[in-house]
Amino acid sequence: MTGTVGYRSAAGRWVLLATVLGSALAFIDATVVTIALPRIAEDLGATTADLQWTVNGYALTLAAFLLLGGALGDRFGRRRVFLVGVVWFALASVGCALAPDVGTLVAARVLQGVGGALLTPGSLAILQSTFVGEDRGRAIGAWSGLGGIAGAAAPFLGGWIVQVADWRWVFGINVPLAALVVAVALRHVPESADPGAQTRVDVAGTVLGALGLAGLTYGFTVWTAPGAARSVVGGALLAGVVALVAFVRVEARARAPLVPPHLFRWRPFAGVNLATFLVYAALSGVGFFLVVTLQVVSGYSPLAAGLAPLPTTLLLLALSPRAGALGVRIGPRVPMTVGPLVVAVGTALLAGVGPDAPYVTHVLPGVTLQGLGLVLTVAPLTTTALAAAPDRLAGVASGVNNAVARIGSLLAVAVLPLVAGVGASLTDPARLAPAHRTAMLVCAGLLTAGAAVAWATVPTGAAAVRPPDRPTPRGSAG
Repeated sequence: MTGTVGYRSAAGRWVLLATVLGSALAFIDATVVTIALPRIAEDLGATTADLQWTVNGYALTLAAFLLLGGALGDRFGRRRVFLVGVVWFALASVGCALAPDVGTLVAARVLQGVGGALLTPGSLAILQSTFVGEDRGRAIGAWSGLGGIAGAAAPFLGGWIVQVADWRWVFGINVPLAALVVAVALRHVPESADPGAQTRVDVAGTVLGALGLAGLTYGFTVWTAPGAARSVVGGALLAGVVALVAFVRVEARARAPLVPPHLFRWRPFAGVNLATFLVYAALSGVGFFLVVTLQVVSGYSPLAAGLAPLPTTLLLLALSPRAGALGVRIGPRVPMTVGPLVVAVGTALLAGVGPDAPYVTHVLPGVTLQGLGLVLTVAPLTTTALAAAPDRLAGVASGVNNAVARIGSLLAVAVLPLVAGVGASLTDPARLAPAHRTAMLVCAGLLTAGAAVAWATVPTGAAAVRPPDRPTPRGSAG
């Protein structure tokens, strides 16, 4: 599979627009929902566990079905599956906006995650398969940076909506954006697929992966609930572990596995995905705690709390294309090591956020360092994750890397409140303040571990990331 579109061509700009807008659906949704959590708690009487499920209901199905979404795109057409995901996501967003209670909201968020799982891997796989080889790193860097436009708009828009209108409208903004994505993609994005891919769907692997993640997420989330039975918690965690072990065994023997095991025998592919897990777990933990702490503990309005991380997004927007080009020139190892370390320092500074925390002294330094570190990290990490797999498996590689990132985020939101000791109410400032400090320090540790993994496993030269040119027999597990 060889791309034919140049980065500076009109066709390339249209492809970038469609993929950036599609990815923006997930970016905007993640940001504004977190900002809205305190208002959702007030309106629907939600507990900490309810709010965790509002975030993790989406993250669970997104992580569980990302691999399937990438595989379906390779087999049946990346643009086709991408468009199905966009429409599905928009319809589920309407369900979220109309939810009368927490249970309905969580159910709609679960459906939203399925749509996200279909569209998210497709956006990167389309870039990988459409652009000519030398322009792929630049296109992915631009995708990261232009995606920052959505990130820059989301905090302002989400905070403003929550403050002056109703939290339900934060889901309504997805609908017109989805309509625009469909219109652009139908007209300008070429279809691509792996012509040698099997049409068999790995149902057993999909179900076992979903059950494993669900068991772990449910067990850790229920653990924080008042009166939670140890037998229920232990049973859920044990069931999750058993299902994930079975998933690995099934994938090793499947004729058409969701995750070809031979990919993980290539050290750079395994290493970049482990680093992805650690980095995105930390970022999700910061995102979950920071905007809530700023509102509940520091007394910020929803709009002010939503705008607090804006410097991070602006730096990504301005500098990510250059970082993508830098990673191509010097190789991914150094930026993927230095970047997470810089983010870790910024995250540790945010541990000082407390009552009446001034923005300029207590928030701005931390989020600025986070932005600089992410500029170095995101584009090289994404490029390396795709480059470390054969081109014909671009959709699978994208799905694996996105799934790993989402699983990290999912488990962070499930486990971090428990580790930090936030208790049953996320709106109690006396409990949340010390829990926030602990959470930030834990996240800084995860980022440091991610940097260490990148240094140990990612090659210095970009060319060394490419896997050996050995075709895998069709139908073999590797």
